[in-house]
Amino acid sequence: MRHTTFTAAAAIAAILMVTGCSTSTIDKTKTTAIQPAAKDIDTSDLAQGKAQFRDANYGLAEQHFRKAVELKADNAEAWMGLAASYDELGRFDFADRAYSQLLKVAGRKPQIVNNMGYSQLLRGNKKKAKVLLLEAKAGMADPTVVNANLALLNKG
Repeated sequence: MRHTTFTAAAAIAAILMVTGCSTSTIDKTKTTAIQPAAKDIDTSDLAQGKAQFRDANYGLAEQHFRKAVELKADNAEAWMGLAASYDELGRFDFADRAYSQLLKVAGRKPQIVNNMGYSQLLRGNKKKAKVLLLEAKAGMADPTVVNANLALLNKG
């Protein structure tokens, strides 16, 4: 009786192994044909950086702007956002590097010079801030933002 039970169990196991291990009927095209998401990571990170900056989440903004410039080193808008994020985080050493790169990418534009002046204002360098803000004001068609920064400078 024992021999019959063992033989029957062995036969069932052999049948299950033969029928259960067959992979030739599995359609692999549905699982292996997944295409990567088609999106512009640079644009996505730039948009996320701007959104985080507007919400005063400067650490998250910095991460997104940094990723955007790593993916596209000539993106002036991302460099500007990165520098401004560093300013708000008080990382002026990194802000200076970002402004330096921004000047190489975009040139010395009034809006950039205004931000550099505001950076100096945040650091307490009033003389340097004033020089930069006046330079920016001279080149801007609408100096409203620069005038607000100059008013902040004169308050302190």
